Amino acid sequence: MLTCPVNVGLDVQTANLADPMSSEADLRRGVHNLLFNCAGAKRGERLLILREDHSHGYYGEGLAEVVASQATSMGLTVEFHDVPILPDAEDLPADVSAACANVDHALFLARLGDQVRFRTRPTGAQQIVSYALDVEMLASPFATAPYQAFVELKAIVNRTFSAAQNIRVSCPRGTDFQGRVSSSPGLQPADVGIKRFPMPVFAPLDAAGFKGRVAVAHFLAGTGSKYYEPYGLPINGTVFADIERARIVGWHGTSGEVAKVMAHYRFVADRYGIDRDVVHSWHAGIHPACAFRQRADVNYKRWSGGAFGNPRLLHFHTCGAYAPGEICWNIVDPTIEVDEKVIWRKGRLEVDAIPEMRDCLRQYPEIAALYEAPSQDIGIA
Repeated sequence: MLTCPVNVGLDVQTANLADPMSSEADLRRGVHNLLFNCAGAKRGERLLILREDHSHGYYGEGLAEVVASQATSMGLTVEFHDVPILPDAEDLPADVSAACANVDHALFLARLGDQVRFRTRPTGAQQIVSYALDVEMLASPFATAPYQAFVELKAIVNRTFSAAQNIRVSCPRGTDFQGRVSSSPGLQPADVGIKRFPMPVFAPLDAAGFKGRVAVAHFLAGTGSKYYEPYGLPINGTVFADIERARIVGWHGTSGEVAKVMAHYRFVADRYGIDRDVVHSWHAGIHPACAFRQRADVNYKRWSGGAFGNPRLLHFHTCGAYAPGEICWNIVDPTIEVDEKVIWRKGRLEVDAIPEMRDCLRQYPEIAALYEAPSQDIGIA
């Protein structure tokens, strides 16, 4: 483990802060939001940055060093711990757990944190995984918008869905399924055990109470749980999955594409010894400033970890009777109706349709402005 010296700072130019609208002040706001508003850090505490090598193409070059520099200037003692890529990680390796036990906060700038996000975190440091994947994202409104606001907004959306008698989801490609959330708390999918930064989604909804058809288009992708090849499977046109009682009960579409999709499901299910036909849960993005400007097919792995917080994307966890499963369906521009009231309209979260959310946003006018002009960049044309 390496202790970070005080002079590791990178300036904005060195850190490749590409967006001309961003500034070093924005970057500092993003780091403060991450470390103090999300992690709850205090001056004098110890921060461990768990980093994977940027050459893997997931986290951007210089991100860990910029965070360390800013954190040091804010009064934290910073250490690094380099972590490898572990394609089939089930839990934190012993050396990572030991390192986390000796600090106050552990920040994952490594996909390992995302892989174990649904596992119960061990005692020791407060653990956070960052979905701001590079310096530009960290200096953008995605990371600078007040963290606590999205915690509150997530809770409001959770309550809205939990209280609903009927939820219907549709999309321009033909998705049409509906149902309700199970009334038994014991049947609800667990939310993550590692803090997310920023807060990008509401809690997963158990798929057992839903029935209908899902339009699966663009590609299949992994869920960030395990890494296998091919991780992304392009789909020509649209195939349709019929779902009922948390299972896939039929596929429809051109024979060649359906055969390709089913073969991919067999491959992944056989590799991990899991139930291929399980549809575990689903949820959508809630952060209007989540922007992913790179094409998804350039790097499906990075896309699956960086784009899902945008309200234009709703995703399912499938293939495996656990969250998040191993294969993800991504529904673009969903419309979600709760008891016949539209709260998502073609990928746009209708904040005025939820009185609690409207009241919450009065306290955060800068976030209300983001919902007025949400990012359209999701990496999919």
